[in-house]
Amino acid sequence: MGDVAEYTREILNDILKELRCELLALEVMPDHVHVFVLCPPRYSPAYIVNYLKGKSARKILQRFPELKTRAVRGKLWSRSYFVATVGNVTADIVKRYVEEQWEKER
Repeated sequence: MGDVAEYTREILNDILKELRCELLALEVMPDHVHVFVLCPPRYSPAYIVNYLKGKSARKILQRFPELKTRAVRGKLWSRSYFVATVGNVTADIVKRYVEEQWEKER
């Protein structure tokens, strides 16, 4: 999982830079990804998620074709996602939450 997770981090970071988004926190978990990002308001959250999933899936599956056999119906990512805005909490709290996900996995 280490090489795939590291490459996934790199690809997601590159894609976010392409969109001129600022990556605040990122954790690649065994079965999901947490991304905390600051993006220009011209992009909807749905656009950002779908762009990230589509572009990253192509690149990840090219680099690690063995993942195709483990993917559901040949898809790396599921269609589902969760999006929330930061309003009642500080960005630092959300960043800490994302960074602490590995502790919760244990």
